[in-house]
Amino acid sequence: LFPEMAVSLWKSLLQTAKERILQQRRMSLYNGAHGYDEELLKKKLQQFAGGSINLSKEDNGIGILTLNNPKLMNAFTGTMMVELQERVTELENWKDGKGLIIYGAGNTFCSGSDLNAVKAISNSQDGMNMCMFMQNTLTRLMRLPLISVALVQGKAFGGGAELTTACDFRLMTPGSEIRFVHKHMGLVPGWGGAARLVRIVGSGAALQLLSGAAGVDPERALHLGLSEETLSSSDETGALEEAQAWLSQYTEGPATVIQAVKKVVTAGRELPVEAALKTEKDIFGTVWGGPANLQALVRRPKHK
Repeated sequence: LFPEMAVSLWKSLLQTAKERILQQRRMSLYNGAHGYDEELLKKKLQQFAGGSINLSKEDNGIGILTLNNPKLMNAFTGTMMVELQERVTELENWKDGKGLIIYGAGNTFCSGSDLNAVKAISNSQDGMNMCMFMQNTLTRLMRLPLISVALVQGKAFGGGAELTTACDFRLMTPGSEIRFVHKHMGLVPGWGGAARLVRIVGSGAALQLLSGAAGVDPERALHLGLSEETLSSSDETGALEEAQAWLSQYTEGPATVIQAVKKVVTAGRELPVEAALKTEKDIFGTVWGGPANLQALVRRPKHK
């Protein structure tokens, strides 16, 4: 009896995990049981105004999300944290979306949190609430069915470095730098950056980057697998054009297919293999016999 119970319990756990990925990408990691009151925290965060998070959705299915607070090297104010969540919700509802580029205004990426807000919420529970809020948002960002790229110009420091890890890929421009400066602030990453960094570069390299708090230039980032490519252009317009060209090689084709690709990869990364396989089967079922599949069968392309 006991082995059977264990098997059925395991199956129900896998099913729950699978459903979490498929139907509940927007589900919060934290809730009231963790002492987390999102609405209250949002009210606190909105006291710290300044900057904005702008989103433009292009006809080619690529969204451009701009961190816009150039006076403070695009540091996150409280209102920007809240706006990021709103933009992520908008992207979750974008049926025709295929890709996303995140970049910072004024030729730099993001210098982390605005210290005015940080000082004002320096007690531990408020800090953890802010941490839970940003983890929730960045986890939803990571799970978007869009292929995402952080375009790193200038500095991506602290929380800015953490934000780059919530994207599928990172592209760097000459002279740019990613730096996990948390140790120098007497901190560790709190927006999920450590957990994601380990998955990108491995635990040894992640330990070096966090404990050394040294800047990672484009060459080292390529070597570590933290960056895909160093772009040739340093100016904003040129770099953005290059990033769009780089991303477009992965976003050609119907949105349903591109989104399905991202979903099966997310499942493979996050779920135990049995649940990942079942999720893949379900997503396969949504595109099999679909318009793109039927058109391809009519064309009967030869495999090259």
